[in-house]
Amino acid sequence: METAAPQPQQARPTTPVPATAPAPPGDEELAALLAHWRAANYLSVGQIYLLDNALLTEELRPEHIKPRLLGHWGTSPGLNLVHTHLNRVITARDLDAICVWGPGHGGPAVVANSWLDGSYSATYPDIGRDADGMARLFRQFSFPGGIPSHVAPETPGSIHEGGELGYSLSHAYGAAFDNPDLLVACVIGDGEAETGPLAASWHSNKFLDPVHDGAVLPILHLNGYKIANPTVLARLGEGELDELMRGYGHEPIHVTGDDPVAVHRAMAVAMDTALDRIAAIQDAARARRDGERPRWPMIVLRTPKGWTGPAEVDGLPVEGTWRAHQVPLSGVRDNPEHLRQLEAWLRSYRPEELFDDEGRPTAAVLACVPQGERRLGMNPHANGGLLLRDLPMPPLEDFAVPVETPGATTHEPTRVLGDLLERIMAATTPRRDFRLVGPDETASNRLEAVYRASGKAWEAEVLDTDEHLQRGGRVMEILSEHTCQGWLEGYLLTGRHGLFSCYEAFVHIVDSMANQHIKWLRTARRLRWRRPIASLNYLLTSHVWRQDHNGFSHQDPGFVDHVLNKSPEAVRVYLPPDANTLLSVADHVLRSRDYVNVVVAGKQPCFDWLGLDDARAHCARGAGLWEWAGTDDGSRVPDVVLACAGDVPTQEVLAASALLRRHLPDLAVRVVNVVDLARLLPEAEHPHGMPDREYDALMPPGTPVIFGYHGYPWLIHRLTYRRANHADLHVRGYKEEGTTTTPFDMVVRNDLDRYRLVMDVIDRVPGLAVRASGLRQQMADVRFRHHDWIREHGADLPEVADWSWAEAIRPLTS
Repeated sequence: METAAPQPQQARPTTPVPATAPAPPGDEELAALLAHWRAANYLSVGQIYLLDNALLTEELRPEHIKPRLLGHWGTSPGLNLVHTHLNRVITARDLDAICVWGPGHGGPAVVANSWLDGSYSATYPDIGRDADGMARLFRQFSFPGGIPSHVAPETPGSIHEGGELGYSLSHAYGAAFDNPDLLVACVIGDGEAETGPLAASWHSNKFLDPVHDGAVLPILHLNGYKIANPTVLARLGEGELDELMRGYGHEPIHVTGDDPVAVHRAMAVAMDTALDRIAAIQDAARARRDGERPRWPMIVLRTPKGWTGPAEVDGLPVEGTWRAHQVPLSGVRDNPEHLRQLEAWLRSYRPEELFDDEGRPTAAVLACVPQGERRLGMNPHANGGLLLRDLPMPPLEDFAVPVETPGATTHEPTRVLGDLLERIMAATTPRRDFRLVGPDETASNRLEAVYRASGKAWEAEVLDTDEHLQRGGRVMEILSEHTCQGWLEGYLLTGRHGLFSCYEAFVHIVDSMANQHIKWLRTARRLRWRRPIASLNYLLTSHVWRQDHNGFSHQDPGFVDHVLNKSPEAVRVYLPPDANTLLSVADHVLRSRDYVNVVVAGKQPCFDWLGLDDARAHCARGAGLWEWAGTDDGSRVPDVVLACAGDVPTQEVLAASALLRRHLPDLAVRVVNVVDLARLLPEAEHPHGMPDREYDALMPPGTPVIFGYHGYPWLIHRLTYRRANHADLHVRGYKEEGTTTTPFDMVVRNDLDRYRLVMDVIDRVPGLAVRASGLRQQMADVRFRHHDWIREHGADLPEVADWSWAEAIRPLTS
């Protein structure tokens, strides 16, 4: 178990200040930095424009230009500057470093630098570091069969999808957690800085432990404009911006200008100053654990948008304006003047001084470039699967709840899971590669057992009334779903494991982030050099059917629909119906690689249906018959199938089955439970999809199927529309009916209750409408009685509140 270090009553932001300021680079080093930067700028422009004549060995002609000009120039010179200076400090200090490139549409810059340091050619041998390789590099950019215009999984050294605005800083902190020797630089574009997720992620420094974690160096790149408008932070004066950054807990270091020589000198000094401060902070904390929260350095870099590009095009200013954002010179093939300007622009970098006759970068260009795995494009932390170790998963038998008779006992599934997570947290204490994240809901979601192994990460002020706060803790809570997701993504992408616990209704806040991560995984799977990483695992609890107390705003099960729209090879959705199936599912998803797994499970007391062995077998099948729950003995085709997915729908389906056993004992009822939603898809549509023959055996064509589903009913229809019995399928689920009410009233309002399900059976099984009309009326009467009862008593009907499967079927089996 991790023990909490003594906490101060007041945390005073401090920064150890090095005794002497760093010296600026000498003339020789400065010349090398400028040469590297010019080469990167040349390569960036070439990627956007050139189809041929990569080294300008002849006069530029229209046929040398790409027919479609795509890419983003405006941010690229600033990114090239940062990359150049990161190379310098990595080489000089032998740093283990990666960089998160927030302005990811500056893809040409990051690709250019990767090619310059040789990591691109090492990753893609057909694109050598020579003239032919340069030509291929240019041609492939934003070209059919090539690479995207933004930083992407295809880009060596990247862990952040370009254009994924708002998440760079949280990704950077996620990468730094539990990586004490790693520096994570993070370039934040001034457009991105306007987003809510980025604004919240500045507070990540209150969770960064200088003893156990690495360091994050934010570099706020202010070039003044977004696509067509000025940016807020760029229009703040230095004093006001300083106040903002200091309020976030940072010591800003400013680099401003448009003169390349002066800016490079200032940037070198700024980088050295920041890294000296970081080293002093870490050394002080690791020597004495003094309890004071440090004020970490950050750099504010102000350079013109489209720096070194065309100053004016067609009489309009470009450099330093929004017009430089994408492609400053358009229609180059058809406009001789634009063609002339492009050639002048490219030749302004003097490529003949930067590349030899074979197209290889000169010694001056490569003077400060790191070697081997120190290169930003080759650092294994940016290909996290290289560092990933299996989680030490304990035996599930240690946590399983005993089930002698289905439906006789209850447990809170997530509380049972919490004991498993506590053991995992304890087992990973020495290696520190597992974290639990969530927006202030760990205890609410019944996972508080983990606090026995690790407290909640916290570096800010601590009061006597606080509980479980711990410097160096690995339970992460901040009331920002975006930040939680970003932390976990950065953590996973750099080779560790984790779990995101969230209220079901509010996980939608990270819909866009989930999109991007799923797309990243899908693309990375197709790159042989990208090693598999641990899956991003969501635990969605406090779900729709148990949010009767919080009301309508907290009732939304639609994240599952959102995820199942994505690439089938990368997404999985599980709805375990009880504690032991949740344990089995958790064991599976925590061992898995390269997926986004969504697990929906309740935290309220839930009936125990399956013992551990049966739970494992059932979860392995993904969907299967519960013979004990129905009256279908297999001697004939069942009269009706009651299917279910989710804990509350399972309870209601079993309650309906019990009613049918009592009132219609001759009816052959089959009960099918679905844990893995993708099993409903055809095998051609998803790796977990069920072959038609298996599906038809489970839910025979021509047999009415009444399906109780956890979420929106139309998802089940969408998954099964190709099945032979789809016309016989009737789905009950959530249909946007909710309020502050009783638990059972939630299912009644949405027609998912046991009485409505019995009525559905009567309505759909041939011959029952007349023969069982009395029973149908009786079921409707109970629903009316329920309506009046809860308004008088504020609680559910006793026969519902006190119901159990074991008691409901006892008279039939005694």
